[in-house]
Formats: sequence, C-alpha cells, structure tokens
Amino acid sequence: MTTTISPELMIGSQAPRLTSLPPLSLYIHIPWCMKKCPYCDFNSHEVRTERGDMPEAEYVAALIRDLETAVPQVWGRPVVSVFFGGGTPSLFSAQSIETILSTVRALLPLELFAEITLEANPGTFEMQKFTDFRAAGINRLSVGIQSFNPRHLKALGRIHNGDDALRAIEIALRNFDNLNLDLMYGLPDQTLEQAQTDIETAAASGASHISAYHLTLEPNTLFHRYPPPLPDDDLTAEMQLMIEQTLANNGYENYETSAFAQPGREARHNMNYWLFGDYLGIGAGAHSKISFRDKILRQVRYRQPKAYVEKTRASTMDAGPALLEQREVGRNDRAFEFMMNALRLTRGFAIETFLERTGLPITSIQRQLDEAEQRVLITRDFQHVAPTLLGRRFLNDLLQIFLPEKRIG
Repeated sequence: MTTTISPELMIGSQAPRLTSLPPLSLYIHIPWCMKKCPYCDFNSHEVRTERGDMPEAEYVAALIRDLETAVPQVWGRPVVSVFFGGGTPSLFSAQSIETILSTVRALLPLELFAEITLEANPGTFEMQKFTDFRAAGINRLSVGIQSFNPRHLKALGRIHNGDDALRAIEIALRNFDNLNLDLMYGLPDQTLEQAQTDIETAAASGASHISAYHLTLEPNTLFHRYPPPLPDDDLTAEMQLMIEQTLANNGYENYETSAFAQPGREARHNMNYWLFGDYLGIGAGAHSKISFRDKILRQVRYRQPKAYVEKTRASTMDAGPALLEQREVGRNDRAFEFMMNALRLTRGFAIETFLERTGLPITSIQRQLDEAEQRVLITRDFQHVAPTLLGRRFLNDLLQIFLPEKRIG
C-alpha cells in the first residue's frame, strides 16, 4: 500500500475538522462481463466460460473478508444505499447476492428502506433469476440498454439486440417498480432521428429513472485506439437538447447532468456521491471515500480479481483492508472535489452542506464563486449555489475555476 501525504500536512498546517459525518453508502464491485465493450474503461474482465475463470464462490468469500476488515473504519454508521456495479453483477446468482447482503446486514446498520441497486445487462435476463434477485433484497435495477437500434448495438459491441432490450425492460418491471435505464447518444453514425427514437422508446417504457450519457472516447479503450465515425459537436448538442425536452415532456426531471427521474425517484446512491457523501467500496478496483472528524481518506482496492482475492486472504481486522493505495484529501482539494460533484446537480447545493462535508467555510472559495457568478455560470444567495443553464452547458469551464492550482496561485 502507498500512502500520499498532502503538502499542507507536511508543513504542519491543521486540517479542517468536520462537525458531523456525511451519509454512508456501500459500493460492491463485481468485475466480470460476458464481453468487453470497445468503449468501456471500467475495471471489467471478459468471462471465458470454457476456462471457468469467474470464481464466483471464491470472490464472494473475498468480498466478505474485505467488508469484515473494513468495518472498523465505519463502525456504527448507518448505510443509506448499496450498489452492485461492474462488470455485470447480474451474472452472479441470486444466492450469492443474498449471501453478500446478509453479511452487510450483519456487520453494518443498513437503513430499513435503504436503496439497493443491481446493475444488469439485457443479455443476461431470465425471469426467475430476477424474481430471485428481488427476493434476495434488491429493490432497484439499473439496466444497460445503451440503444434500441440493432446497428448501433452492434457498433457498441453489445451482446443484445433491440428485442432483447424491450424484453429485459418487461421482465424488470414485473419485479421492480424502481428501474433505471442507461442509454447513450452521440453513437457511431447516429442521426438525430435515431437518437430521438431511442429516448422516446425509453420514456414510454415506464422506467422511473433514465440516464443518458454522451459517448466519449476514453483512454485505454478500443474506441480510443481506433476511433469510429462519431457525430460532430453541433449534432450531439442537438441530441442533448432533444433528450432534455423529450424527457421533460414525459414527466422526467433533469436533476443531474446525465440523469432524469420521475418525481421522488432520484438515485439516492448517486445523490450521495454528488453531494460529497461517503462510500465504502469493496471488490476488485473499488474506490472508497471515508470521512473522519479530522481527515478524509480516499482508498483504492487491488484492481486484478486474482490479486484482490489473494490480498484479502492476508488482510486482518487489526491491519485493516488490503489496499493498493490510500491518500488523504488535503484542504486545497476538498473544495474542488466537492464542487466537481455538486455542480453537476441542476438544483446545486446548500451552503450548509459545503461546510458540513468539507469542514471549510464557503468564504474559502469566495473569489472563485465571484468569478463564476460574474461569468453567469452560477446563481447564488446566502443559502444556496446552483449552476445556471450556461454553467451546465459549459460545466468543464465552470469547474476549472475551482481547480486547486488556480486557488493556490
């Protein structure tokens, strides 16, 4: 494990203290998928069933050991949400998911109505399996549709087609009344009309939440090495406006840059991220953010599943979890990390929340707030800060104002 000490701590300046600890979520990473998509930069590994290289039971045991050794860091704190991400967590059996959740409930005070989400892909849908997931304790499903267009699905390397996507939604809605659909736009050779058909199909499905992401070419992906023909910036901007208008007309609120929800169906887990809440991440490559009264830590688990399993075997309650990296979030980074997340929210944030989550007074970024307001990128009063429509359209420009280097200079 490597530990990085921020420069201000090295010179002895006192870190700001938190008056209260933020809400706590739990993230559980399951890193296997049926096929690695060419645009995906997540820590996911393609299953090769003939080699039997998805050691489900062994990995579940490793997750449990990881959680047991991490619990002392968050002892007694209630968990408001649980998220099974990947990869494709729905590849695991409902029995494995139930075993993990039973351990969570035994070790942590899980809130009575905690949101518990499982990610799934249409290519892995079976009616009985998803009935069993619901019985195991999952109460929210997030389905990676991406598109209903067979040509675009093929270009994205997906293993399902449009009919599979519609069938998956039908099965999901029989078992879950809280359903998210992930879609993408700006796809290879996609037209505005095709993007509109996708979003209208999603809106008509009855899903309570829709996430619409612009396809980006991430480093270390096949698409980055061999870029496909993508729509230009003007066309993708038209797609974004069309998506926002279509979903608004269908009763969805655009409460975050890429997230749209029916009233009261915002993702609690993601809202906790965006408001600089805490999250304990277990599983291969999982990230954590854990606050204490006098410090905020960020942690990373070992990325490769085999190494992760081996390292968890050697971890102990006294030594703590097996970490690849741990660093303390310094004073200068706290404000930026908070703003980087909270300014994604259409409604912005309460100034009181900034103080609670960072330990810093809002005056610590007074000059940056003044600049953002002068450039009409935010609105604010004595209680609240929110991005303007211009600020949401040029979010990167807005966030650059709060970069630590800019503040130090």
